[in-house]
Amino acid sequence: MHDDRLDLDAYTLDRRHFLWVATAASAALLMTPEAFAKELTKTPTQTEGPFYPDRLPLDRDNDLIVIGKSLTPAVGTIVHLTGRVIDTNGAPVRGADVEIWQVDNRGSYIHSRGANRRRGRDPNFQGYGKASTDEKGRWRFRTIRPVPYGGRTPHIHVIVKKGRRRLLTTQLYIKGEQRNARDFLYRRIRTQAERNLITLDYKKVKDSKIGEQTAHVDIVVGVTPKDPKPKK
Repeated sequence: MHDDRLDLDAYTLDRRHFLWVATAASAALLMTPEAFAKELTKTPTQTEGPFYPDRLPLDRDNDLIVIGKSLTPAVGTIVHLTGRVIDTNGAPVRGADVEIWQVDNRGSYIHSRGANRRRGRDPNFQGYGKASTDEKGRWRFRTIRPVPYGGRTPHIHVIVKKGRRRLLTTQLYIKGEQRNARDFLYRRIRTQAERNLITLDYKKVKDSKIGEQTAHVDIVVGVTPKDPKPKK
C-alpha cells in the first residue's frame, strides 16, 4: 500500500534546488494571463449640459422613435444604439441604468427651455430614454441619428447609474463628423485615445429599406458599486 506521508529522512531537499523551484513557480505565476491584464481606459466624463429634462416624459422606455401607442414615428434617420457597461477590468456591470437624451430632428430638446424657436419640436420624438443592463452589461436604444444644433456638433447625452449612485456622465459623438474639430467640448477631450472611446462609427443596416443605422459603444466605468443584497 502506498504511503502518502513524506519521509523527510529519505528525501532531503537541496536548498539551492528549493530556491530555484520557488523562483520558477513565482515566475510562472507572473506569466499567467491575469498578470498581464491591463486596466481598460475609463470612458471620459463630459458635462451634463443645461437641457437634461426638467420634466421626464411619461414614456421613458428605450424606444425614442415612437411615443406610447402612437403609430406616427419621429422624423430622422433611425439608429439602433447598442453597448455595454463594463468596469476597468472588463467585467460587466449588471443592473445599471443607462439614460440618454438628445435633440430631435429640428434641433429641440424636450426641456421646457430647449425648443428651437424657429422650427419648434417634433411631437413624435420621445427625446429621453432609459434602459437597464443585463447580466452581460448590455443595453440598447432605438433613436435617431443626432443632428447639430446651436453651434454644437451632433451628440447624444448619456448618464450611467447604479442604484442612486451616478457612475458616469458623458456625450457620444459621430466618427467622421467635420463639426467635431470645431466643437468646444469635443476639443476638451485630452487625447485621441479618449476621443475614440466616445466617438461612434455609425454603419448602415444591411437590407434596411428605410436607411436604418447601427452604432455600438462600450462604456467603461471606474467604480462599480456592490450588487444589492437580495431581499429575504
